[in-house]
Amino acid sequence: MTQFFDIVIVGAGPAGLAAAQAASGAARGRIAIIDDNPLAGGQIWRGGPGKQQDSRARDLWQALQAADNVVFLPATRVLMQTQPGELLVQDAQQAHSIRYNRLVLATGARELLLPFPGWTLPGVTGAGGLQALAKGGYPVQGKRVVVAGTGPLLLAVAATLKERGAVVAAIIEQAGLPALARFAAGLALTPSKALQALKLGASLRGIPYYSDSYVSAACGDEKLGAVLVQRKGASIDIACDYLACGYGLLPNTELARALGCAIEDGAVKTDPWQHTSVANILCAGEGTGVGGVDLALVEGRIAGLAAAGQSSAAQVHFAERDKWRGFAGRLAQAFAPRAELRTLAQPETIVCRCEDVCHDELRTQPNWRSAKLHTRCGMGPCQGRICGNATDFLYGWRPDAVRTPISPARAGSIITLEPHKET
Repeated sequence: MTQFFDIVIVGAGPAGLAAAQAASGAARGRIAIIDDNPLAGGQIWRGGPGKQQDSRARDLWQALQAADNVVFLPATRVLMQTQPGELLVQDAQQAHSIRYNRLVLATGARELLLPFPGWTLPGVTGAGGLQALAKGGYPVQGKRVVVAGTGPLLLAVAATLKERGAVVAAIIEQAGLPALARFAAGLALTPSKALQALKLGASLRGIPYYSDSYVSAACGDEKLGAVLVQRKGASIDIACDYLACGYGLLPNTELARALGCAIEDGAVKTDPWQHTSVANILCAGEGTGVGGVDLALVEGRIAGLAAAGQSSAAQVHFAERDKWRGFAGRLAQAFAPRAELRTLAQPETIVCRCEDVCHDELRTQPNWRSAKLHTRCGMGPCQGRICGNATDFLYGWRPDAVRTPISPARAGSIITLEPHKET
């Protein structure tokens, strides 16, 4: 089966939903939103946009449900491009092709997880990962949790865990006080973010907050029991049941790279109208650079309008985008991971979790390709999505070309499909 749409949007987070809503009011053709999750909303609006406190999520979802030219394809993964203008996708039942005139990539971002002794112990998770689990009903009530890493996400994670009954033992922020002070002062340029920060701070009152500090080891025999924290030249132990640790977000660029889009500074390169270097392919949201929900929404609107041929209408939103790009720049500068984090991995510390490849096996390799050939690093189920970012940070490696299928696929899905009538 082959389906045809005028505009296809990959990703149903804020950027993808905003792109679909903007395009639906300006384009006459059919629009499809593809997402590999069963519900729309992405990670920030996890559980469905219609159930969020953020009114923007509810409004977008209501508008899209009322649009008669928008189709949502949940639990659907993009596997590969079969030819220009055509994607092979897979849902729970089958694989099929989707053809498009214009494609908007809104594939979001993922956490940067960095290796340190004990990071593979049960009980150690990504910061956003534990937040997502808690939002999905994972029981954390009464559990002692240390939230560590860098960035405002730590505060949001701690607030979510506290709301669900966890005991947040400490928040460990690797950025120093001068960087934090500069970032806080810059919030005056984005009053909504300043208000959000004040509310989060009030909700977390009484929880120890250690700046200029980082977790150097997770301790325990068969599961996590405590973390070792480096703070002001000394080490402190904090007992805990969970460690939620994340060092910011990185753009998901695998699909864009597979389609031939130019990448710059780790993100998809776009022009003022969110067009990539490949004709008829646009990109919006965290894939163009991590900047938060507000930047994702305005980039989505610009991309949706541009995809619908409404370039003048899209230009109206440029000033707002500039404001949120300024915020993104200050965010990146304040919370850049510190150099000491490169020294935490010991010779026996696992770096590639899928294939159990240790730091000692990797640090002598000259590049990513050599590491894959000699150690199988990056060849497990995650296909380098975790260790690729870690080895980039540790060794300065850049992963080579993306191989298809981009997502795990059933064997039958990638067998050449017979032509079918378009629907």
